[in-house]
Amino acid sequence: MTSPLPDTWFTRDLPVLRAIARLVDAPEHGGSPYLLGAVVPASGLPKADVIVAAKALASAGYIEPLTNHAGDIVRITAISAEARRLAGLWPTPQGEWDRLLEQLAARAEHAPTDVERERWRAFAEAASAVGPHDGALLMSALIGGYVPRAR
Repeated sequence: MTSPLPDTWFTRDLPVLRAIARLVDAPEHGGSPYLLGAVVPASGLPKADVIVAAKALASAGYIEPLTNHAGDIVRITAISAEARRLAGLWPTPQGEWDRLLEQLAARAEHAPTDVERERWRAFAEAASAVGPHDGALLMSALIGGYVPRAR
């Protein structure tokens, strides 16, 4: 009885969160509350799994549910900022760092002159040398709009 429980984040909760995020963020409905029943086909999971996932997501603060008198979730009214990041609607520092590295490599590869190619390669090498941890911290500051002041 010491083995870990089976994963539910990647197999159940995250797919339901992504389905909810797509519905809540869809412009054609203006962010209206969504019936939990609409999440079932959007997620591709059985109704019982969607209900359990919605409860888990609500208890973690990822979604704002409306419940009936029995306490059952009937509608989803909103999602948190963290849910938007987890669903892929908003950037994460790690994801943006990876995108920056990809962009630098592509620019180095497609630069029109040898001089420009070497500059982009040097930039890409310097960024890679910074490493993913510090790179994510930098991207976090950029995404959040914080720019450190000069000393």
